[in-house]
Amino acid sequence: MLDQLAEQFAREGRPFFMKAATVDLVQYLEAVRPGYYHFRADRDNFDYVYLVKDLIELKGRRYNSKKNHLNYFYSYYPQARYVPITPELIPACVASTLAWYDRRCDEDPCMEYEKEAILRAFAHFRELKLVGGAIVIDGKVEAFTFGEALNSDTVVVHIEKGNADFRGIYQVINQQFCHQWRHMRYINREEDMGIEGLRQAKLSYRPVKLVEKYDVAIAK
Repeated sequence: MLDQLAEQFAREGRPFFMKAATVDLVQYLEAVRPGYYHFRADRDNFDYVYLVKDLIELKGRRYNSKKNHLNYFYSYYPQARYVPITPELIPACVASTLAWYDRRCDEDPCMEYEKEAILRAFAHFRELKLVGGAIVIDGKVEAFTFGEALNSDTVVVHIEKGNADFRGIYQVINQQFCHQWRHMRYINREEDMGIEGLRQAKLSYRPVKLVEKYDVAIAK
């Protein structure tokens, strides 16, 4: 199949290129055609995988800063509620999405694509079998997240957005969403896209493994 794809690329005058190849695929390609392909690790797109239990319990000194944020949030916003996303709540989540991106799309026009993807996900939430949660403060959705079961022991988080004016809101929604999936062993919080602040945030939660991804091209 890959040979056929490479031939198609050649006919179109384009170099063959594949993204997000897993370690298993890389090993297979090298085994069947040694030296034919060139592989480059795409660190910006490695997935971060955690133990669900770790993100719920936050045990040990390494999580002290997370617990400080949680304590602050619960102390200053006792009226906040974490609720599952239901069909009735989706319009409020859409409004929260639009407000979040209105504050940021001028910074990065590419965020428009992410916003559109989220709006489409909400439009087809049930069909996509997504599961989500939201933090409601004074009747308004101030944070939301959603994901799905990836397999029998792993859940993947696709989106997590919050109003950072509420200190601790991201730590709260992270922990509460994990509570929804406490029957699972792992939670995949996807990649950091090479954004340094996001990378540090994901590393600070102590992933148990990174899912490596590779770019694949034909070796010259």
